[in-house]
Amino acid sequence: MILARFRRNSQAPTIHALYGAIVAQARSVAFYTDYRVPDTVEGRFDLIVLHLVLLLNRLGRRAENARGFGQALLGQALLGQALLGQELFDAFCRDLDANLREMGVGDLAVPKRMQAFAEAFYGRQAAYLAALDAADEQVFEKALARNIFPAGNDAGAAQLARYARAAATRLDAQDDGALIRGEVVFPNPEAFAQEPT
Repeated sequence: MILARFRRNSQAPTIHALYGAIVAQARSVAFYTDYRVPDTVEGRFDLIVLHLVLLLNRLGRRAENARGFGQALLGQALLGQALLGQELFDAFCRDLDANLREMGVGDLAVPKRMQAFAEAFYGRQAAYLAALDAADEQVFEKALARNIFPAGNDAGAAQLARYARAAATRLDAQDDGALIRGEVVFPNPEAFAQEPT
């Protein structure tokens, strides 16, 4: 128990940096102006979820691949990535809880709202990861359109799908050690705001 607390606290600066990068990226003006993501609580939530899913996928997949080679070969860096993923999700939940309370949601209503957010997160995570693995690129566009553009915006969904695929590729290429230090780089969303030529 004591060691678990120490480990969590020792990772706090990394978690703060990674989650801060996710939130900062999700607030990029281009998503709301060029892609026309709704600039609402729901729209901002959905962009945070998208970036969180991409980063958690990167952290979890690399650790899972290492497990295939046996526990003895699972290096400290990869074990750290698996732990980071859980801590990152916990930071997301704490942020949601704090935001609900800041918006004036009462103590009795917060757990119910948090449960709804958790269900939304896991549903989107399953849909996005399945769509990323699909051979048909339109599957991902449709998943994004359904969750982020419920009023319709096929062009925005296509732009966001191109961006998210590029973000996943960039995350895969990033150094394990850099991620464990809290260093993460997402692509510039403005680069994907126009139709491909």
